[in-house]
Amino acid sequence: MKIICIGRNYVDHIKELGNEMTSEPVIFMKPDSAVFRQRDAFYIPDWTNDVHYEAEVVVRINRLGKNIEPKFAHKYFAEFTLGIDFTARDVQSKLKKQGLPWEKAKGFDQSAVLGDFLPVEDYDLRDLHFELHKNGEVVQNASTKLMIYDIPQMIEHCSQYFTLKIGDLIFTGTPAGVGPVAPGDVLEGFIEKKKVLNVRIK
Repeated sequence: MKIICIGRNYVDHIKELGNEMTSEPVIFMKPDSAVFRQRDAFYIPDWTNDVHYEAEVVVRINRLGKNIEPKFAHKYFAEFTLGIDFTARDVQSKLKKQGLPWEKAKGFDQSAVLGDFLPVEDYDLRDLHFELHKNGEVVQNASTKLMIYDIPQMIEHCSQYFTLKIGDLIFTGTPAGVGPVAPGDVLEGFIEKKKVLNVRIK
């Protein structure tokens, strides 16, 4: 199982971090050891002082595929959820300034949170509302209609470079509102007002 993540997929988040627009999806990967089990607490690693939450819709691939056309993309996933791409922002910034890869800042243990999966057939993923709450306050609030690249386009692009296999996950990018976490924080994720995610920070 591999975790494919799409970066810079919401205009407001690109502006938020002062990044530049790109002409195609930005891709980075997380190892399968990054998957976080919700029954556990998320422990901030001792090598970072600035872990940020980034909530995003996640789809799970359910069949083998390569060079998938957008019109057929819907056949390759039946479930989705809300996830969190935890990012060690201080480590990422340092590595980016040096022109180095930043997998350490994105792919560390427990950095890929997965909520409860929902059936695609019950929702419209072209205009799906989702929220992340931190200690009871809304910090991220968006819809998939604001994505620069929609899910079929992402599946098409990713499958040009990587054969998609059953169980693979695609994190589809985060909107504005990302921010740091601290011990004692509680993060809750909602899809169309349905709570699917709960994470305690330690």
